[in-house]
Amino acid sequence: MSRWERSLEFRRLLEESPVIAAIKDETGLERCLASDCQVVFILYGTICDIDSIVSRIHEAGKKAVVHLDLVGGMTPKEISVDFIRTHTQADGIISTRPNVIHYARQCGLLAIQRFFVIDSRALETACRQLASSPPDVAEILPGVMPRIIQYIQKQTGAPVIASGLILDKKDITDALQAGACGVSSTKEETWFM
Repeated sequence: MSRWERSLEFRRLLEESPVIAAIKDETGLERCLASDCQVVFILYGTICDIDSIVSRIHEAGKKAVVHLDLVGGMTPKEISVDFIRTHTQADGIISTRPNVIHYARQCGLLAIQRFFVIDSRALETACRQLASSPPDVAEILPGVMPRIIQYIQKQTGAPVIASGLILDKKDITDALQAGACGVSSTKEETWFM
């Protein structure tokens, strides 16, 4: 599947099921497999077990996206993208590093760039990076900022996933109404709403 097809399929899945299970341990993995979430963000693991985590998610019929910066034993560099692509068959990666995102796109992986929007300077930097080297999707943290989601979409046209501090149905609804294409949460209760 080409990167373009992967990106379209990802966005279609989010239209059907906009809540993304973000897992940070084995307990979260077990719970997300029982949920209706179609996309899983993997926020843990090591170079030794990431392939089995991805396999379990795929066996459940879900898409697996690996947060490259959080996998133990990997560095946020291009060689780690090669490892994820060839040894795990993950559907995509998440990273805060523009060079990693650019390379992942070249390799045909779904590329999600994570931005921590903590002040106006970080917001300007995110918009500048999205305009100059767009990922497939931007992940914005914290995700409970509807006005910022709208601003980023208006300025860049990039699809946005709201993440971080998503606690309940209202947070999910607010983010989606602000224009987010999906909402990622580690709070397991949100996976079953």
